[in-house]
Amino acid sequence: MVKELIIDASPNGATIALLQDKQLVELNKEQINNNYAVGDIYLGRIKKIMPGLNAAFVDVGYEKDAFLHYLDLGPQVQSLMKLTKQIRSGHQAKLLDTFKLEADIDKAGKISDILTKGQLIPVQIAKEPISTKGPRLSSDLSIAGRYVILVPFSETISISKKIKSNPERTRLRKIIESIKPKNFGVIIRTVSEDKGVAELQKDLLDLISKWESFTTRLPSTDPAKKVLGEMDRTSTILRDILNSDFQNIYVNDTGIYEEVRSYIHEISPDLENIVKLHKHKDPIFEHFGVDKQIKGAFGKTVNLAGGAYLVIEHTEALHVIDVNSGNRTANKENQEQNAFQVNKEAAKEIARQLRLRDMGGIVVVDFIDMHKPTNRKDLFDFLRDEMALDRAKHTILPPSKFGLVQITRQRVRPEMNIVTTEVCPACNGTGTIRPTVLLIDDIETNFNYILKEQNEKNITLCVHPYIEAYIKKGLVNLQMKWYFKYGQWIKVKANPAYQITQYRFLSSKGEEIKL
Repeated sequence: MVKELIIDASPNGATIALLQDKQLVELNKEQINNNYAVGDIYLGRIKKIMPGLNAAFVDVGYEKDAFLHYLDLGPQVQSLMKLTKQIRSGHQAKLLDTFKLEADIDKAGKISDILTKGQLIPVQIAKEPISTKGPRLSSDLSIAGRYVILVPFSETISISKKIKSNPERTRLRKIIESIKPKNFGVIIRTVSEDKGVAELQKDLLDLISKWESFTTRLPSTDPAKKVLGEMDRTSTILRDILNSDFQNIYVNDTGIYEEVRSYIHEISPDLENIVKLHKHKDPIFEHFGVDKQIKGAFGKTVNLAGGAYLVIEHTEALHVIDVNSGNRTANKENQEQNAFQVNKEAAKEIARQLRLRDMGGIVVVDFIDMHKPTNRKDLFDFLRDEMALDRAKHTILPPSKFGLVQITRQRVRPEMNIVTTEVCPACNGTGTIRPTVLLIDDIETNFNYILKEQNEKNITLCVHPYIEAYIKKGLVNLQMKWYFKYGQWIKVKANPAYQITQYRFLSSKGEEIKL
């Protein structure tokens, strides 16, 4: 599997496209000064305790108060509050070597026994603001690196379940036990497999340095302000998914190019040369075909290669995906097999759509009915295998007898929603256009303004190919008449993308003349 990352930078931020075998599978948007990103740590102030919900609303500077449930406090929240109080009262403690941990809180306890109104507590963004809801918080802090995750107030070493080899798990555990500081737990990530001591130690030291930055900033941070920020989205994606399958990373901005190249040099020096600066005159997304894929992949209807199509509907409560066979024909003898093949094509695209749109919550898929239990089981197994590449936590239930498959998928960021329809340039969305017989009159009226009042020279008229043919028809054509009328030659250029009544004027520099 060949992976490529295309980064389109703009003044407002960057759009990051992940391609697998030239097919778009993930699209992320990173805004400049993006606050409340997953992983950011804020100094929250408790605004309200809700005993009925066993939760609290916390002020982190967002327009709506953030939500902190008792189960998200973490077992060592008492230790976190104790350390915060000590540091903000002037006690210096960068690491936790001499810190005495408090007892774990009761899993079935009440939040009113732990927190009080007006209290300050460091909290981490677990879910970004979505729709009308504020951020979801956790006070069980963790700092993620490429190979390991640092968890303060713990001594536990956890290893990714995807590392299956027992000798490798034992080796990694022994390495981390020998290098981790006291009162810090560590989660060993999947990419740590087969990595050496030096790589793991460097990653762990970077995370310890971030913790020290957190403790240094904590005394001077105002309530409801950010204490420690997560890396930008580009670096986060590279940290989580960069591997030897990546062949190219294309960037169209010199500054981001240097940042990405520097970051990859730190985490994986052997892949540094895959970062390339895009210098082509075409926009980067257009050059690599990403724009076209975005237009085809987003929207209510998504067409499949075999003639079938998906209809995707979004509601506040859930997402519904309907699978249709379209113009796929089949006789009675192979109807079941035809349904199975269409469902497999749909399952592959659905797994891609969930990642691409970052759809979360409950997803209900209405596959085409199949009568054989073996086909339903094979479809379930196929969908599960396709979803295995999805980094978000998800659960898939087997198809019901009605052909419905229920999926729950972790949602930590707002869903990616791109409008693919365009306002008709001929009618501006009204559904009606000016009479076509008046088109030439309109063009000549604009000539009078542009040539005589604005004194433009060497202009170009861009029109639909049919209109171009009409203007140039005959020996003494309209273009020749305009030459005698206005005293200069007006170039006429055809553009197949234009509507029949659409036209534009270009200056001698090729810039559009605004009317």
